[in-house]
Amino acid sequence: MFTLRTKLIDSSGIRKIFDLAKSIENPINLSIGEPHFDVPREVQEAAIDAIRSGRNTYTLTQGLPELNEKVMASLAEQVGRPFESSLITSGVSGGLVLAFMALVEEGDEVLCPDPYFVMYKHLVRLFGGRPVFYDTYPDFRLRGEEIEALITPRTKIMIVSSPSNPTGAVHSKDELKEIARIARKHNIFIISDEIYALFTYDGPHLSMATFTDDCLLLGGFSKSHSLTGWRLGYALGPKELIEEMTKLQQFTFVCAPSFAQEGALAAMEVDTSDRRDDYRRKRDFIYDGLRDLGYRVEKPGGAFYIFPEVPWGTDEEFVAEAIRQKLLIIPGSIFSERKTHFRISYAVEDETLQRGLEVFERLFKNRRPS
Repeated sequence: MFTLRTKLIDSSGIRKIFDLAKSIENPINLSIGEPHFDVPREVQEAAIDAIRSGRNTYTLTQGLPELNEKVMASLAEQVGRPFESSLITSGVSGGLVLAFMALVEEGDEVLCPDPYFVMYKHLVRLFGGRPVFYDTYPDFRLRGEEIEALITPRTKIMIVSSPSNPTGAVHSKDELKEIARIARKHNIFIISDEIYALFTYDGPHLSMATFTDDCLLLGGFSKSHSLTGWRLGYALGPKELIEEMTKLQQFTFVCAPSFAQEGALAAMEVDTSDRRDDYRRKRDFIYDGLRDLGYRVEKPGGAFYIFPEVPWGTDEEFVAEAIRQKLLIIPGSIFSERKTHFRISYAVEDETLQRGLEVFERLFKNRRPS
């Protein structure tokens, strides 16, 4: 009854953890990949006003012209160069779907980081491509020589994500410049997922688009302004690609939600840097706490995730025991071809992080479940 495409995609393990959370009384939930802050009041009011004023119809497929203009101007200032075109998408996920639909053909190879955001490999396969994983373990860095060795005549796209979900890794200027050089040499297009750009803790955010024009920059408002449920992102890049993505959006998503676009116009004027400061503090707290307990862990430079190594067993065995103790975390193999790590989201209240560390202490001391 169902097509072969559906068999290429596994049900998200993250959603299974979310469902499990509903059945546990007073869980310590360090699994959710969204900010714990509410939507800024100014953004709420702008969306409510749009709804009550009757601005509830379709927008242009490409999005509100004034929102596109604001996004392009803001990103051009950050990146240091103008963009040819932009498209307002239904979240970064919507941008990824449209980009892969426009670019990936049967047999194309797409270089994906390992660890990776869960959608990357599934969407590549859905559209007939083959994900080729470039290993960033153990420190989650980009190593140009190793990546270049994976390139074949079928390599068409490379995905870069900084800051990264699930590792929180932030790539350096030298790393990004080297990737841009390799991409130019081999005529490879880059898709740069920068949804966590606000949450860069140890220096200014560096965009892949600063170092190459042959790049699609994907970002949005979900993380910076807590609009995860509003499904609002943007894509900036070459005019020809944006035109193809817009055409595909017309026959899929139609347009991004209209009220959310109105809210985003207000969001562009709201400073949320205090959220970055709070998550930087939480990053330090959970990193120092895990290190003191004896966990092997890299200090994340951004996002609101940390990706420690399991101290015993496989990731699934370790996470199963954590869940038995009401601690909800995500097995690393959901994001990786390895079973050696697990993901923590520290986008929670301080009290929840402290409770989590208490369970992590027991898990480490016991080494294995009895």
